[in-house]
Amino acid sequence: MRDLAALPKAHLHLHLEAGMSPALLAELSAKYDREVPVIRGYGSFAAFSDTYVAATDVLREREDWERLADELCGTHVAQGAVYLEPSFWAGNYRHRFASDEQCWELVWDVFDEAAARHGLSVGWMVPVDRVKDSLDDAIALARFAVAHRDHVVSFGLHNDEVGHPPGDFVDAFRIAREGGLLICPHAGELEGGHYVADSIELLGACRIGHGVRCFEVPGLVERLAADGVCLDVCPTSNIMLSVFPSLAEHPLPALLEAGVRCSLNADDPLLFGADLLEEYELVRREMGLDDARLASLARSSVECGGAPDDVKAAALAGIDAWLSADA
Repeated sequence: MRDLAALPKAHLHLHLEAGMSPALLAELSAKYDREVPVIRGYGSFAAFSDTYVAATDVLREREDWERLADELCGTHVAQGAVYLEPSFWAGNYRHRFASDEQCWELVWDVFDEAAARHGLSVGWMVPVDRVKDSLDDAIALARFAVAHRDHVVSFGLHNDEVGHPPGDFVDAFRIAREGGLLICPHAGELEGGHYVADSIELLGACRIGHGVRCFEVPGLVERLAADGVCLDVCPTSNIMLSVFPSLAEHPLPALLEAGVRCSLNADDPLLFGADLLEEYELVRREMGLDDARLASLARSSVECGGAPDDVKAAALAGIDAWLSADA
């Protein structure tokens, strides 16, 4: 059996703060004499979201961010990741920084140092918070993202889909798209597959965060396959948030069989318990995906992210070598 840690891969769907380990969360919580948030056992998005916000509270000083950056970069390299594209919303830190840009500059600084030290390529997603951001806020975020193309590669849309359709932010995504960013909104997770279709038609999405309810719209799966739109799939998250009742009923194998490009991701490992490598191991074990399918997940993650061309080329050659080696 081929070693999945040796399979080159990219991580395209990770909410930054929830990439920290439970051990680091406990350590930082003790530092600030606060109760460790409950980190497992969700059945609803609201319960998860409240805990996520609580976890952001332990990132206060530069050294806390340095600890997170070092841990994230180091663990991803150990899991075979060559590229990381985390999503980060600076709005959670407005009580600590003079501006969102000041917060971003600290994050970029510590991650540039950690990524160089560990040999990992990192590009960033600037997301719109569909619940908290107005259209004007979203437009400002799009302009900010385009102005910082030295770090930012993609533009996203996150938080609870229910009652917050993609069409609310068309103008912001047009700015981001025309500015050369990858368009990667969350859709088709907590709301139906029609949000996936709207994300493609109204926002120009080339990647969809989740997208796993696309089967609900006739012809949409075929369209995704024909157009090469990538779904950034997070199986453990989908089960923990009751999108599907079990892994046996998760549509990832059917999506791959239909020719839909999919990357495999952990979403929020701190909260849901599975990291990137464990997601690969899970779908091999529980869904019966063979090495060719696992390699296709890794290949899509590399090709559909914002990594530099040389990183992509080396990773794709590594995937081919992994698959051609004796199992």
